[in-house]
Amino acid sequence: MATVQVILKEKIANLGSEADIVTVKAGYARNFLVPSGKAFVANAGNLRHLNNLKSRRADREAAEKLEAQNLAGKLRKSTIKLELATGQGGKAFGSITTIDLAQAILDQAGVKVDRHAINLEKPIKTTGKHEITVRLHPEVDALIKITVTAPVEEEDVGEDAGDKE
Repeated sequence: MATVQVILKEKIANLGSEADIVTVKAGYARNFLVPSGKAFVANAGNLRHLNNLKSRRADREAAEKLEAQNLAGKLRKSTIKLELATGQGGKAFGSITTIDLAQAILDQAGVKVDRHAINLEKPIKTTGKHEITVRLHPEVDALIKITVTAPVEEEDVGEDAGDKE
């Protein structure tokens, strides 16, 4: 199979980041990467542009890390409160999953977190206090405090059914 080396202009999943020199099949480079502007062929002239791409990549990665650190600080300060429906004896109906946590973090802390970034070994099925790790960046993690409570049942105390006329 014919292969060719290309220089990536942007981050491509499962292939590499910008300014990486990668070896791909010639058809993939010729039919997709080069025409769509995601890469260019690694020849002598294009290798000179590599330093410019590397500096842009370093700036982008530094900005992403700084933003992740700011979000981590905001998340560490907040406590997320959730309710879990329980029956008699404290048995839970359902559970709290990463989808529920991501939505609660957005609603209560104002931070949008990808549910795949939440490190939850198994769904939460008990009330109480829990600590969950969120990976915001490959080098930045945030520990979130979560309080899970059972909903308070309200009883009709003020109305008396016998007083109707």
